[in-house]
Amino acid sequence: MSRRALAAAGLACSLGLGLALAGCPAFEEEAPPARPLARRAPDPREGARLYATYCASCHGARGAGDGPAAAALDPRPARHDDGAFMNALSNEHLFRVIEGGGVAVGKSPRMAPWGGTLSEQEIWDVVAFLRSLANPPYRGSVP
Repeated sequence: MSRRALAAAGLACSLGLGLALAGCPAFEEEAPPARPLARRAPDPREGARLYATYCASCHGARGAGDGPAAAALDPRPARHDDGAFMNALSNEHLFRVIEGGGVAVGKSPRMAPWGGTLSEQEIWDVVAFLRSLANPPYRGSVP
């Protein structure tokens, strides 16, 4: 058998195997898990309390990226009051950043993951509060 015939046969086998396995659950790509839903409506007042405790030291009390620890950080903390930046981010994206830290969304590892400290409900509360900081104001749905 010639090289060309062997290559064609190998390609055909590979394609056939790939097509056969495409319907096999063990070889299908899993869809990413859905973002957890809040158990109750997120409370921005509770989110403000949590933000003051866990976020303000870097991001500042009003989200201007000017907390006491910000000067020592490179890159600087995100400005949560920057509506042009924040309003383009989905609620789910903000949840992932808070839960998994900066590395969860390809950003700085200096943004700590809070998923081991905050419950899913508390993270949604913080997301609801974050939505109140943007200038211009956020016009989308609040979790």
